[in-house]
Amino acid sequence: MDTWQPIGTAASPDPWPADAPLRRVGGRLGRGLAGGARAVLDLALPPVCLACRRPVADDHALCIDCWSRLRLIDRPYCERLGTPFPFDPGPGALSPAALAHPPPYGRARAAAVYGDVAGSLVHGLKYRDRTEIAALLGRLAAAAGRDILGEADVLVPVPLHRRRLWARRFNQSAAIAFVVGRRSGVRVDPFCLERVKPTRRQVGLDKGARADNVRGAFRVSPGGRAAVAGRRVVLVDDVLTSGATVAAATRALLKGGAAAVDVLVFARVVFGEES
Repeated sequence: MDTWQPIGTAASPDPWPADAPLRRVGGRLGRGLAGGARAVLDLALPPVCLACRRPVADDHALCIDCWSRLRLIDRPYCERLGTPFPFDPGPGALSPAALAHPPPYGRARAAAVYGDVAGSLVHGLKYRDRTEIAALLGRLAAAAGRDILGEADVLVPVPLHRRRLWARRFNQSAAIAFVVGRRSGVRVDPFCLERVKPTRRQVGLDKGARADNVRGAFRVSPGGRAAVAGRRVVLVDDVLTSGATVAAATRALLKGGAAAVDVLVFARVVFGEES
């Protein structure tokens, strides 16, 4: 995994690509300001930690305390689910959960364990319109998914239903996917997969209810079949909890002709370590 600076970034944040269809994706990552204007703005609005809002040295960064509490996932982990192991069981090892209930997707990778800092970042992006957070989440996800991205043909963000997209005005998964695409060189297609069922929020539902909630919720769009047919797809989302959403989306992609589907998220829940 890349070495990330805890109170700054090694390079300027990844901008939203100039040719991205912003209205349809709903992304609103801002354009960079000229040097003089940026200096004036920094005096008026000094950089703050993306998670806790404490002052930091650089934009789009975490403070030392939040960085130290963000648990990044690195090997050893389950090769199928991407969940971390407490010890190294050897190469290619699978967790009991992966053996007992193998998912429809091939492999899942996550940058961090979902906890208080990861949750604060996701909520800031998702519910507070803080689209600048996508740059950090995307960079971390791209590093975590290096092995699956090296084999990928296309990145597909998990879509929102049009009603929720209208209310939220942007898709956080698409924002992350575009950053991952810039860093990996893999093409992003945010329109080939559709959410056709206006599902309830998954928060508060048990595993069975989550699966029922998203059953039949996705389909490959009529114009999107050429983008996935015979291709290795990496499905991008912000958080993986029970896996019900990405499983339903994976089944739709496979039905639409995808050769294989892997999953890449910023954070995943590791049960027993959610806090």
